[in-house]
Amino acid sequence: MNVTVERVENEATLKITAPAADVNAGFKKAVQKIANSVNIPGFRKGKAPRAIIEMHYGKEAIKQEAFEMVANKLYTEALDVKNLIPVEDPKVEESVFEEGKDMELTIKVTVKPEPELGEYKGLHVDKEEPVVTDEDVEAQMNDLRNRNAKMVAAEEGHVIEKGDFAIIDFAGTVGGEPFSGGEGKGYPLEVGSNSFIPGFEDQLVGLSKGDATDVEVTFPEEYFVKELAGKEAVFKVNIQDVKIKQLPELNDEYVAANSDFKTVEEMRANYKERMQKAAEENAKVAYEHALIDAAVANAKFTVPAIMIEDRISQMVEEMRMSLESRKMNMEMYKQYTGLTDEQIRENQRPAAEENVKTDIVLDAIAKAENIQVDMADVDAEIAAISAQHGASVDEVKKIIKSNGTMGLLLANILRRKAAHVVIDSAK
Repeated sequence: MNVTVERVENEATLKITAPAADVNAGFKKAVQKIANSVNIPGFRKGKAPRAIIEMHYGKEAIKQEAFEMVANKLYTEALDVKNLIPVEDPKVEESVFEEGKDMELTIKVTVKPEPELGEYKGLHVDKEEPVVTDEDVEAQMNDLRNRNAKMVAAEEGHVIEKGDFAIIDFAGTVGGEPFSGGEGKGYPLEVGSNSFIPGFEDQLVGLSKGDATDVEVTFPEEYFVKELAGKEAVFKVNIQDVKIKQLPELNDEYVAANSDFKTVEEMRANYKERMQKAAEENAKVAYEHALIDAAVANAKFTVPAIMIEDRISQMVEEMRMSLESRKMNMEMYKQYTGLTDEQIRENQRPAAEENVKTDIVLDAIAKAENIQVDMADVDAEIAAISAQHGASVDEVKKIIKSNGTMGLLLANILRRKAAHVVIDSAK
C-alpha cells in the first residue's frame, strides 16, 4: 500500500494505491464470506463455488463486498500510518477497483484538528482569595429559620413588601380577550419570588388587603406559550389577604431542637468553617479553569462543526438519562419548559464548543509532553469511581467493559494529567 495525504485545515484527502494481489485476495475473501452466509440448494453452507454464487447473486454483489473489505482495510491502515483521527464517516471521491488490477482510491474525510499550541506553561491568571463574611454566615443560618417559618395574617393596614405573601384573585386579558391559564382565585403569591411574569409582582408592592388594581405586563419573547410570547396583557387583581413570615427566634434552645448543634455559636462557627472551605474549593476550581482557558485561547486551530454537533448530542443524551433518573423524560421536560428539540440543542452549544476546544488542546499538550497513562493511573481512576458511586471495583470494571468506555476513561486520565502540566507550572 502507498498513501499520500493532502490536508487543508481539518479536511484530509487520502490517495491510496494497492497492488493487484491485495485486490484479488479481497475478491477471494468476499466470495467466501457470501458463501458462508447464504443457503444454496445442493451445496453445504460455505462450499458453493464462485460460479454458482455469481449465478445466484451476481458478479456486482461480489465486487461490492470485495471493495468494502479492501477499502476499509486500506483506509484504516492509512489513518494509522499518517496518524489521522477521523471525526465523521469518510467519502469515497474516486476509485479504480477491478480484479487483476492495482487499486486506486481517493477518500476525503474530516479529521481531528492538530492545534498549533501557544504558551501553556508559566501562565498567570488572577486568583480570587475568597472571604466569607459574617453576613454570609447569618444568611445561611437564616435558611434554618425560614424552613420553620409560620405564615401569619398581617396587621390591618399592612402594605405589601417583598417577602410577603399576597393571596390574590386575578384575571388576565390580551387585547381585551381572556386566555387559558390567565385566571386564578385565592392564589398565594410570594412577592419578590419572580414566579410570575416579570413586572407583575413589583406592581403589588405598597398595596394592602382589600385593594384592587390593574397590573400591566408584557410576556417574554421566549415565553413557553407561543400564542402569548411578546404580547401585552392586563391582569385585574384583587388582594384577598396578606400574610407575612414569622421567623422563630434563633437561640440556643431552637438550634438544639432543630439541628445537630447545641448552641448558636457552635452552629455559627461550623457554618463559617464549612462555607470557607467551600469558597476556597470553588476559587481553586475557577483558578484552574481560567488557566486551562488561557492555554486554549493561546492555541491556533479551528473546530469541525461535526465535533460540536456530536458533543451536543452527547450532552442531550446525558440530560435525557438524568431526567429519567428523576422519574421524568424529555417530553415532560419540553412541555414544562416550552423548549423545542432545536432550542434544547442550542442551549448546549456554548458549553459543547468550550468542552471540545479544551479536549483538543489538552490532547495536543499530552502529545507534546509525551504523557503516558499506566495501569496505576487506571486502577486509581476506577477506585475513585467505585468510591463515588458506592460500587465495588469489579462492578465498575464490568460496566466499563460492557459499555465499551475504556477509551473514554483513558482519554479523561490523559487530559487530567495534561491539565496539571498547565496548572502546576503556572506563575
